[in-house]
Amino acid sequence: MSHKSDLIEKDINAYLQQHENKELLRFLTCGSVDDGKSTLIGRLLYDSKMIYEDQLAAIRRDSATVGNVDGDFDPALLTDGLKAEREQGITIDVAYRYFSTAKRKFIIADTPGHEQYTRNMATGASNCDLAVILVDARHGVLTQTKRHSFIVSLLGIKHVLVAINKMDLVDFSEERYNEIVREYEEFATKLDVPDLDFIPLSALKGDNVVDRSEKMPWYDGHTLMGFLENVYIGADRNLQDFRFPVQYVIRPNLDYRGFAGTVASGVVRQGDEVMVLPSKKTSRVKTIHTMDGDLKEAFPPLSVTLTFEDEIDCSRGDMIVRPGNVPRIGSRFDASIVWMAEEAMVPGREYLFKLGPKSVAGQVSTLRHQIDVNTLHRKDAPTLALNEIGRCEVKLSASIPFDGYKRTKGTGAFVMIDRVTNATVAAGMILDQQSGGTGDAWDAEPEYDLASHESRVSAEERHARLGQKPVTVLLTGLTRAGKTTVAYGVERKLFEAGRTVAVLDGSNLRQGISRDLGFSGDERSENLRRSSELAKTLNDNGLITLCALVSPTDDTRQKAKTLIGEDRFLVVHLDAPIDVCRERDQAGLYEAADKGEIANFPGVSFDYEAPTNADLTLDTTSLSVDECVGKVIALLEERGFTS
Repeated sequence: MSHKSDLIEKDINAYLQQHENKELLRFLTCGSVDDGKSTLIGRLLYDSKMIYEDQLAAIRRDSATVGNVDGDFDPALLTDGLKAEREQGITIDVAYRYFSTAKRKFIIADTPGHEQYTRNMATGASNCDLAVILVDARHGVLTQTKRHSFIVSLLGIKHVLVAINKMDLVDFSEERYNEIVREYEEFATKLDVPDLDFIPLSALKGDNVVDRSEKMPWYDGHTLMGFLENVYIGADRNLQDFRFPVQYVIRPNLDYRGFAGTVASGVVRQGDEVMVLPSKKTSRVKTIHTMDGDLKEAFPPLSVTLTFEDEIDCSRGDMIVRPGNVPRIGSRFDASIVWMAEEAMVPGREYLFKLGPKSVAGQVSTLRHQIDVNTLHRKDAPTLALNEIGRCEVKLSASIPFDGYKRTKGTGAFVMIDRVTNATVAAGMILDQQSGGTGDAWDAEPEYDLASHESRVSAEERHARLGQKPVTVLLTGLTRAGKTTVAYGVERKLFEAGRTVAVLDGSNLRQGISRDLGFSGDERSENLRRSSELAKTLNDNGLITLCALVSPTDDTRQKAKTLIGEDRFLVVHLDAPIDVCRERDQAGLYEAADKGEIANFPGVSFDYEAPTNADLTLDTTSLSVDECVGKVIALLEERGFTS
């Protein structure tokens, strides 16, 4: 349904063009059962006059018989249309509503709150830009609120609005509102939610939904409608990494062969050089067709048909990319999995994994851990039951191209299908860390049964001779954050103080023991493993070791800590914004990464996970090199490694 406009009467074509060019916002309402999700949507549409007269009359009639507000107008009936939903006063299936205002077009997904229907909620959230999470002001943050919040975070939704509903039932108390805000913020610190906002409201009464409430003068923020119309989502889409999964090959005659699909990410233009995976054949884009005519360029989420200048093999399930910017290709990866079936997940059992248009047989080879939705702590578990979430290693029967989900949703999401019943049993999001391949060497056993030998010089004797305790300091951060500069500065100071110290610099290592490695997630993991093995050997010989490595993932940093030893491993995070690192980059690495000439570049085409529990964080934009060096040495002295 669209808003009223004078243009409809004056110039219908101008109105349609204006309407077509509006930005579309997809959002969902979620939260625990009976928090008022359906009521909120009904009130939003009612107060903004987005309900047809016949719909309104039907809802008024039904409110007297199946409503839940003592015969008064029940806005929830607008979305709760199933008989079972109206009998129980709950949402079971996802209901979608469409409307527009003068500023935007909207698609609302009203998702169920019951734990039993968590899978329906995840389905509704999968294509949304924003989540409205409702909290009943009387009950506060409940388990299902946390579960839905965690799923929203897993699905990469960047904008979250916590609507604290039913404020009329707590006398519009500012104290109660602030209490719930503090409770949710404490939980949300463990989530990946870049944009978090709060609104107090009463969906049933309409307070702060469309019109500002006079009953809460202490609140001076947006109304719900004001927030929805103004939240900025323009930067959310990935326009750098071109990914085009081929859904269908169109061959109407001998002179035409087109490849149809939806642009998952990036931009493609006529004349661009492209590559088809897995064959790696290249050509150039000849035309970009749509039902409305040809385009000069295409971007997400347009559905188009591409034709090439050359006749090269390209089939359904293949992926079209740029030659200098390719996804990961492999048969193994780590993923967060939301289990959606009554029958528990069985590691090692064969399932079908559907990634876009491609289906591949495979299995969950390892359940690394289950995640407690209340605390977000990891715990060991043999399997996943209904609605449980875990981190798993997936092993497929064939190699496929894929990306990390947070980088590109369209090529980083998958569903698992039971091969016997053909039922969808799980939804998965591929993590940016990559398992398998060389990365497996962390846990691999030696190929041969070799004997271990112990030194005849004890650790105590080395301590007495060198006057220091061995330690490995991992200096991690983005490229050009200052890792190498600080490492060699610390080395100089320690050497002058009579200490025995060594530096393992990432660039130097890649010219030596890691010269055979590239920059995929697996190869970065293997580079850190080799560096850690070398650091451990140096530590065993009593040396202080400084490792200057990007080391972009928390998972591999934890593995390095385990390998070297928790009691002699320190993490120093050099925290410099990517804009500053770009300014410092005289070699043009970031520019090359932007163009796709360098693949898997942390901060550009590969996520960098900042350490959450670093022993020391250095802001290299405000601290000088000498100050950074001094703080690292002070850390070593404080921990007793230099005495």
